Amino acid sequence: MNEPYSPTTPRPISTSSPNIMKIFMCFLTVLIIAQTIGTVLYSLYLQMKLDKLEQELSLQEDYLFLRRLQKCQKPEGAGASLLDCKEIIKRFQDLLVKDAEVSKDSATFEMQKDDRHQPISAHLVGLKNSTKPVSVLHWQETGYAPRSNLISYTGGKLKVNEAGRYYIYSQVSFCTTPAPGAPYTVFIYLNLPSEFDRLLLKGQDTHSTSSAYCALQSTHLGGVFELRQGDMVFVNVTDSTKVNYDPGNTYFGMFKLY
Repeated sequence: MNEPYSPTTPRPISTSSPNIMKIFMCFLTVLIIAQTIGTVLYSLYLQMKLDKLEQELSLQEDYLFLRRLQKCQKPEGAGASLLDCKEIIKRFQDLLVKDAEVSKDSATFEMQKDDRHQPISAHLVGLKNSTKPVSVLHWQETGYAPRSNLISYTGGKLKVNEAGRYYIYSQVSFCTTPAPGAPYTVFIYLNLPSEFDRLLLKGQDTHSTSSAYCALQSTHLGGVFELRQGDMVFVNVTDSTKVNYDPGNTYFGMFKLY
């Protein structure tokens, strides 16, 4: 008798193994992350401890050095001690010199920083230094109008140490007589050592017709100019012997716009 064929029923696939594998991988990932964070935190803690220990050692060395220096300063202790007092005192003197140099550099830096915040300007008043005619008028500083360190003065000329756009001005007061002649002229020049001086401003005033011995007049000039580092400007007149140097009458200055 033939029996009917019945295929074997397949076993159900177990799904527990993949789930266990996923859980294990998640646990392993969390463990690695936790270990990495712990290592970083421990490294930071160790670095902080080392810095603190180094600071304490440094303070201890400074304390020992000061104690040795104190012993060397005592006459009775210098001879009886095994310390090299000459070397210790020399080290102390070197430290004092270095500290003085650092303080000087710091003061210089602070002064330069303050100069950068101060307006770049100069205002000078007339200075009569000769009874003979001169080709360049001379000036002097005043206490109420200090000159910036970025503008220097020498031989009647103002020199800019920082390039930029400057307003340059001058007023010259002078005495004239009723005698006819050419007009009294005031010039402001840009000094160019390698070529002829360049005329920047020019002002003229005719002679007075007054019968007075000295008729006081004045000419004022002013203008904006682009100057390079190292450029110098000066003032000249047709006859410097007629300039009036009374306070407030004759002056020369400049200031940086930007």
